[in-house]
Amino acid sequence: MAEARKHVGIVGGGVTGLTAAYELARRGCQVTLFEAAETLGGLSSGFRDEAWEWSLERFYHHIFASDDVIIRFVQEIGFGDALFFPRPITSIWSRGGAYPFDSPIAVLKFPHLSLWSKVRTGLVILYLRLTRDWKPLEDKTACQWLPRWMGREAFEVLWLPLLEGKFVEDYEGVNMAWFWARFHKRTPRLGYFRGGFQAFVDYLAARAEEHGAEIRRATPVERIRRGPSGLEVEARGVRHSFDRVVFTAPLRLFPQIAPDLPSDYRERLQALKTVGALTLVLALRHQVTPNVYWLNLPAREFPFLALVEHTNYVDRAHYGGDHLVYLGHYLPREHRYFRMDEEELLAEFLPGLRRIQPAFDEGWIRKSWLFQEADAQPVPGLGHSRLLPPLETPWEGLYLATMSQVYPWDRGTNYAVEMGQRVTRRILEG
Repeated sequence: MAEARKHVGIVGGGVTGLTAAYELARRGCQVTLFEAAETLGGLSSGFRDEAWEWSLERFYHHIFASDDVIIRFVQEIGFGDALFFPRPITSIWSRGGAYPFDSPIAVLKFPHLSLWSKVRTGLVILYLRLTRDWKPLEDKTACQWLPRWMGREAFEVLWLPLLEGKFVEDYEGVNMAWFWARFHKRTPRLGYFRGGFQAFVDYLAARAEEHGAEIRRATPVERIRRGPSGLEVEARGVRHSFDRVVFTAPLRLFPQIAPDLPSDYRERLQALKTVGALTLVLALRHQVTPNVYWLNLPAREFPFLALVEHTNYVDRAHYGGDHLVYLGHYLPREHRYFRMDEEELLAEFLPGLRRIQPAFDEGWIRKSWLFQEADAQPVPGLGHSRLLPPLETPWEGLYLATMSQVYPWDRGTNYAVEMGQRVTRRILEG
């Protein structure tokens, strides 16, 4: 009976917050969730053009066939029939061309490595997929470990461009455990939801509300403080009292919203670095790449890091016949790209797009959209697990559950669901 009396406030309506809201509400807790945006989903949220049947994510999304937590969860909540697993092509750009690089055969056919480098690359990838003990790897940087075991040639051709592009000036300090996680659970089949990830988000929110959770959209939280009868959340100038509060928004915002936390704790959080992300989404009249879904690009040669042709993965019939392309990049939030508008960024990106598809013409573009997030990718340095905060904070009843804490895994909806379930268990046990 004690569980039913708990009144829980949740800050952030991404997948972690919604999962926690659903799990807590169905166990009898009184739940109020606050989301600053009008649309739920956080980094998984989508948008929809009037010509489309399905929504599209602001930032390209999929799950792996090995993402057992979210697969089990969507089945449990009754949304499993909406999940399907195409087998798209992932390629890398090297010496002026795109080459598939998503299977052992593709690795062997890749023309810009010696046979010995290909063998070493294959053996190392196999090792990373099979080993479960990642802890020793976080005390070595990827820039140290990979050249030693894969060889300098493979490292410079395949992995150095990835690290430079994703982490910019911090790439040399990224630890090897992060790299391990990229290969350990990766699968060639990639999961997607009928209707887009927004359909999953909206369904999950509806299920949480069915169990009694109150979801307040367009309600930004200004302050979390300790009050005379528990924890207080101030949103739009109104104070709400709770027994427990879960913060699931970007970690960087937590010290700002809860400034009365101990200074040493806030400094610890502020020392954790992230990089931002942006995507320029194009609705085109013609295909850019012949059947390639994901094309990794070297940051030294291109103004963007990835070209993701979504409709080489999901049938364009769901999008009014448009060919949908993401031009994506990870950058520090101070980068000049974040000060550009959509038209300026398109002008910046067009030369790179024409390198990939020389026939490209601006007349191909029916419509475009620009999306930006200041905190999209944590930067995992040496010994990163020892720097991360636990779920519990210095204040009793206040929990921190963010994408920065899913390490060594990369951020993703599978780990957002897992984080929501973890914090739920902790609250119910407390």
